[in-house]
Amino acid sequence: MNGIWYYAIAFVAIWFIAIVFKNKLEKYGVEVEFPVIMWKTQRLRGLINKIANISPKFWKWFMNVGIVISVGFMLFMAYALIISLTTITETASVAILLPGVEMPGSPIFVPFFYGFLGLATVLIVHEFSHGILSRVEKVKIKSIGLLLFAILPGAFVEPDEEDMEQSKKSSRLRIYAAGSMANITLAVIALIIFYSISSFAIPATFDENGVQIETIVNDAPVEGILSEGMIIKSINNITIYDSDSYIQATSTLKPNDNATITTNEGTFSLQLGENPNNHSRGYMGVQASKNFIVKEDVANMWGNDIPWVLFELSELFKWIFFLNFAVGTFNLLPMKPLDGGHMLEDILSYKLSEKIVKPTVKYISMVFAFIIVFSIVYGFIGGII
Repeated sequence: MNGIWYYAIAFVAIWFIAIVFKNKLEKYGVEVEFPVIMWKTQRLRGLINKIANISPKFWKWFMNVGIVISVGFMLFMAYALIISLTTITETASVAILLPGVEMPGSPIFVPFFYGFLGLATVLIVHEFSHGILSRVEKVKIKSIGLLLFAILPGAFVEPDEEDMEQSKKSSRLRIYAAGSMANITLAVIALIIFYSISSFAIPATFDENGVQIETIVNDAPVEGILSEGMIIKSINNITIYDSDSYIQATSTLKPNDNATITTNEGTFSLQLGENPNNHSRGYMGVQASKNFIVKEDVANMWGNDIPWVLFELSELFKWIFFLNFAVGTFNLLPMKPLDGGHMLEDILSYKLSEKIVKPTVKYISMVFAFIIVFSIVYGFIGGII
C-alpha cells in the first residue's frame, strides 16, 4: 500500500478520536476546533527559562547576526520562488514532503525513519529557540505545545501577545529570526558531521570492493540476467576494484557488443544496447553504487557489524541537514503567517505607517501563497500525468 494511505488512515483516526472525545481531551490540555487540534502545556517553560538565563547577552548577539542572515535568506527565497515561475518543469519547485511517501511532482523522496527524526529536530530546535529568545527579551510564554492543522503537524511556543506588542521592534525581530536561525545553525552542524563521516570516517573504516547493483532499468539489456544486490567483480575481464575502475570498464563498452559480467553470484553474458545519452557507448541498464567491506584491522577491533553504523549516521545527518535547511529557509519567505512575514512587517514599520505596512504585507503574502499553491498543484498534477 502506498505510504500516503497510512497517513490518510492515521489522520482520519486522529480526527475521529478528537471529535468523539473532545470534552474528555480538554482535561489534558487538548483543544479541538476544526481545522486545528492543539495540545498546550506549561511544563517546559522552566527549562526554557534556564537556557535563556545562561547567557542573555550571547543570545542577543547571536540573534543580531541571525537577523542579518534571515533577511538575506528572505530576499533569496523570495527571488528563487518568483524565478521558479519562469522555469516550470514536470517537477514542483515547492512540494509537500511526507517521510516515506513518494509525492507526485516532488523530485525528493524522504525515507520514513530518517525523515521522521529529521522533522522532529526541525520542530524542537525551531520552537525552543523562539521560546528562549522570548524569555531573553522579557516576553512571557503562555504555553508550549503541538498542533495539527487539518493534516499538517507542527509545534508552537505561544508568547504573551501584550508583551510582544510592547516590545521593541529589534526584540521582536530577534524572536522571529530565532526559529529559522536555529534550523540553519543545526543544518550547518549536521552538514559538518555528515561530511566528516562520509569523507574521513568511512574511508578510514572501509575498503571498496567492486560495485553493487542498486537498480535495473526497465527493458534494459541486463533485465532478467542480472539482479539488484549483485556485486559486479569484473566486466570483460577488467577487474572492478572501485567506482573509478567501474567507470573505466564501462567506458570501453560498445553498442551491440557481447559483454561478460562476473558477479558474486556467477558469470553472465549479454548483448549491450545503445546508451541513450551517448550513442557511441554500450549500455547495460544498471545503476550501481560503491560496495564496501570492513578493513581487516578495524574488523579485528570492532567486528564486522558495528562499523556499518557509520552509514546509518551519515544518512541521518544528511536528512537532518536537508530538512532543517529547507524548512528553516522556507519559513523566512516574506509572507504571513511565516516568521519571514512578521519580520517584513516590523522592518517596513521602521519607515512606513501601519496603514501602509499592513495592506502591503497582506498583498505580498497573498502573491507568494498563490505561487506556492500553484507550484504544488501543478507539480502534483504533472507527477500524476
